[in-house]
Amino acid sequence: MSLVVLMSASGSPGVTTTALGLALVWPRPVLLVEADPTGGSAVLAGYLRGAATPPDSLIDLAVAHRQGALPAALPQVTMTLPGSAVTLLPGTRSHEQARSLLPLWEPLTDALRSLEATGQDVIVDAGRLGLFGSPEPLIYGADLALLVTRTDLVALSGARSWAQTLAEEFDRTGAQTAFGVLLVGAGEPYRPREVRTVLRAPVVAAVAWDPACAAVLAKGADPPAPTVAQRLAGRSPFDDSALLHSLRATRADIESTIATARDHLAATPVGRHP
Repeated sequence: MSLVVLMSASGSPGVTTTALGLALVWPRPVLLVEADPTGGSAVLAGYLRGAATPPDSLIDLAVAHRQGALPAALPQVTMTLPGSAVTLLPGTRSHEQARSLLPLWEPLTDALRSLEATGQDVIVDAGRLGLFGSPEPLIYGADLALLVTRTDLVALSGARSWAQTLAEEFDRTGAQTAFGVLLVGAGEPYRPREVRTVLRAPVVAAVAWDPACAAVLAKGADPPAPTVAQRLAGRSPFDDSALLHSLRATRADIESTIATARDHLAATPVGRHP
């Protein structure tokens, strides 16, 4: 079981779109958690076009935690995304509920880790860093926490200080390999090697800049019209898109990074930190 957390430093680099896309191409059953404290469900409003109503939300888990019933309540507040093996835990309905979530994040991290017994992986959309109610225990309890950023100067300027803060915190706990950067639009204009130098953090993977297909995930837009060859093959342009190809490659990079980190941890003598 893997717990992967995505977050951003500033702006809207595509955290939610990337988290949803990764969940949809994930090879095993996966729980997608909307932990952005700003409130609302971008997946329900965007990808599902507002056509579904969540059973409950994170705030109901906070109530269940106060009653000592968090593990039992977790399955009751999730829903399956149509046509997929993705289970969604929707976010809060309002940013005003962020204060109520503060006591939830640490026990929720433990509850999500307990899903290993069910064979589920977990992908978390943690939203923007630095906001009141940010799910820090989820971030620092992740098998891999990824700072999502575009590659232009404005985005990198905003990401730089957060990359340093996160790297120092993971280093302090002896979990340096649990933090990395995920690029959206590598080479637009800066390449991964250049970004790594600026942020002083490892670039784990990169997702293609593909606005038309990203809109399918972010806004529930219709995919581009298929070519003749795609119609004959019964394939959608979305299936063959640069975005989908890059999401599958990113999934493989994430799995490889986590596996390498676990092998390294297993080889480290007890009582010593890497």
